[in-house]
Amino acid sequence: MNERRPIISANWKMNHHHYDAIAFVEKFRVLVADEAYEAVDVTVHPPFTDLRSVQTLIDADSLRFALGAQHCHREDAGAFTGEVSPVFLAKLRVSFVICGHSERRELFGETDEGVAAKLDAIRRHGMTPIMCVGETLDERERGDARDKVIGQVTSALAGRAGDDVASMVIAYEPIWAIGTGKTATADDAQEMCALVRATVAEQFGDGAGNAVRVQYGGSVKAANIAELIAQPDIDGALVGGASLDPEEFARLVESAAAG
Repeated sequence: MNERRPIISANWKMNHHHYDAIAFVEKFRVLVADEAYEAVDVTVHPPFTDLRSVQTLIDADSLRFALGAQHCHREDAGAFTGEVSPVFLAKLRVSFVICGHSERRELFGETDEGVAAKLDAIRRHGMTPIMCVGETLDERERGDARDKVIGQVTSALAGRAGDDVASMVIAYEPIWAIGTGKTATADDAQEMCALVRATVAEQFGDGAGNAVRVQYGGSVKAANIAELIAQPDIDGALVGGASLDPEEFARLVESAAAG
C-alpha cells in the first residue's frame, strides 16, 4: 500500500429511503472495528432525502465515517427546480460530494464544463469533491480510453491551483464495469489510475500528482478490494452495489484496512 491514505466511498445511488438508511448505519457501525478507521477513510453517500437522518446519527454518536452527497448544483440558489444547492449540503456538514459520475454524464448530459463548475461550487463551501472519470466499452474497444480519461481530467481541472487539486479525490470508473459484474483487472485498473495521476502531475506538478487520491470504481467487492488497493496508484474505491448491504460493505472496509 502506498503512503496516501485509502478512501472507501459508498455510493447508494437511488437506493435506500431514510428508514433503510438508519437501519444501515445502525448495523454498519457495530460491524467495523475502530482500528479500521485508523487505516482508511470511509464516506457514505445516501440519496438527498436520507442526508439529514444519517447526519444526525453521525453527529449524535461521533461515528467515524464521513457524510457524502451524490451530486449538487453549480449555483448556490435560484430557479433550478429539483436541484440541490451546495449550501444545503454544507449546512448538513456534508464532507464529500461526488461530481461527474458516469450516470450523471451518460443519463443527464453532464459535460466536462459542468463538472468544472460543480467543482467550484463544492470547493466554495469547504467540501471535497470526488470527481469521476472513465470510458465506455465502445471507447475502450476503439483504443480511445486513455484519450477520453486524459481529456476529462484536463478539462475539469483546468485553471485550478495545484494545492486545490492535490486535496481532491478522483475516481476512475470504467463505465462498462459499473453494475455489470465486470471488473477491470487489477493491472488494467492500475494502468488507468496511474494515467489519472500522471495527467494531474503534468498539469500541476509532481507534488499534486503524488498527493491526489485516485479511487477505482466498478463492481468493487470485499473479495477484490485488497488486490485493487495493493496497486501503487489505487488509493481506494468508489463502491456501488456492494455498499448497499452493511455486512458486505463492512467486510470490504475491513479488507481495505487490512491492506
